Amino acid sequence: MTADGPTPVETGARRGVILRWADQAGVAALLLLALVALAWYWVTRGGWRGELIEIEQVGPLTAQFQVDINQADWPELAQLPGIGETLARRIAATRAEQGPFRDHRQLLAVPGIGPSTLAQIKPYLLPLPAP
Repeated sequence: MTADGPTPVETGARRGVILRWADQAGVAALLLLALVALAWYWVTRGGWRGELIEIEQVGPLTAQFQVDINQADWPELAQLPGIGETLARRIAATRAEQGPFRDHRQLLAVPGIGPSTLAQIKPYLLPLPAP
């Protein structure tokens, strides 16, 4: 015993030990339980059979949407397949000059839109109201 109090040896404390043996055993048990749970999850999800999905093997998802050709601004039109920013701006400009489109076939008057482009974007266009 020193003037400041009992020495570490007298109190039973060891230098360099962060956790007591019982605490270490508890942490080890929790770690083992977590590893067993992870292995169980992997096996039940098909990991053993090779059925887990690999990110590189999954095909791209496509969003299904439709656009009102008479209401959409050029950024919305640019999202259509085969239509870029330039062509979308041309569609908006043609609509502003000539008025709303009454039929989808009127899009053929826009420079850069041909029958194949119209056929490509037609599934994404909302039906136009009858006159």
